[in-house]
Parts: sequence; C-alpha cells; structure tokens
Amino acid sequence: MKETPSIGFAITGSFCTFAKTITVLERLAKLHYSVQPIFSDHASHMDNRFTQASAFCKKVEEITQKKGIYTIPEAEPIGPKSPFDALVIAPCTGNTLSKLTNGITDSPVLMAAKAHLRNEKPLIISISTNDGLGMNFKNIGLLYNTKHVYFVPFGQDDYQKKKNSLIANVTLIPDTIEAALEGRQLQPVLCSPNHL
Repeated sequence: MKETPSIGFAITGSFCTFAKTITVLERLAKLHYSVQPIFSDHASHMDNRFTQASAFCKKVEEITQKKGIYTIPEAEPIGPKSPFDALVIAPCTGNTLSKLTNGITDSPVLMAAKAHLRNEKPLIISISTNDGLGMNFKNIGLLYNTKHVYFVPFGQDDYQKKKNSLIANVTLIPDTIEAALEGRQLQPVLCSPNHL
C-alpha cells in the first residue's frame, strides 16, 4: 500500500447519511489520504431537508481540497488514467447498487465505478438503502461475489420499522479501504444494530 493512497470518493443521494459522510471525509483527510470527490446528479443538484446541494458539495470540496467530478465525461477518463488506488461509493443507494449490478452507467458515479473496475482495483461499497433485504437483496449478493468489489460492514438500521433497510457502518470505511487495498474483505460483514 502507498504511504498516501489516492481514493475516489463517490457520493450518491442518500441524503440522510450526508452528515456521516462529511465526518468520514474529515477522518480520511486526517489520515492523509488523497481524496477525489465524485457526485451523482442527485447529490450535486437536489436540495433536501438535510442540506442544500451546493453547500454540501462546497463542504466536501473544502475538506478534500479538490474540485469534484460532476459529469459523465469528467468521470470517463478514470479508466485510461487509472488515478485511484481504490474507489469508494458512500453512500451507495439502492438505485446505484442495482444499476451497478446491471452494468448501467447513467451517472458520474456509475461511470467512475465502471471506469475504475476496468483497472482491476478495489471498489468499496457503503450501502444505504431501504430495500437491501427486498428488491436489492439479490444485487448485494451478486456484487458481494464480484471480483474487486468490497463492502463496508453493514446491517439493519431499524429492523422494527424498516425491516428491509440496510446501512453501512461508515466509521469502518477507512478500515475497509485498508483491507481492500490488501485484497481482503473486512470482517465481519454483517453488523448488529448496536454496531451501526
């Protein structure tokens, strides 16, 4: 592993996890990771009850000290240039998860993931989806068995009110990156609700 790994950090529209995403990015900055932010269209343009999109993107760029990737054409060169040691999708919504599984590249994040995987380097998924144990359960299984794909340990965040909902323990993103760079899936993958 390099002393200062270069990480692509792709953010999709699970707005309720954005505060945790900021905390993770601040931690990666303290660990001296070189982090390139990549935004889905929803993350970069859709204001929501948690934050204004422009303010969120500005904060991410301040932490990473890099201008974000906002378009599919900006993400496409990730393939031939191979700038990242690993690429993280955090949060990774069910929508992004299902499209990734089926090879659809209709957003900057999905293009970045496709371009990065062609270089056979780690793709790390930090899921945040209300249908992880529903329609997306099969997609998680398929990606879990895909070469170069690693998961941030996850579990049911509210098994009484949202029985199909799954969310990653984002505090484990740095550890998952470290393990993935060594070709290992961080274990255990499944967390109890008390450890999310």
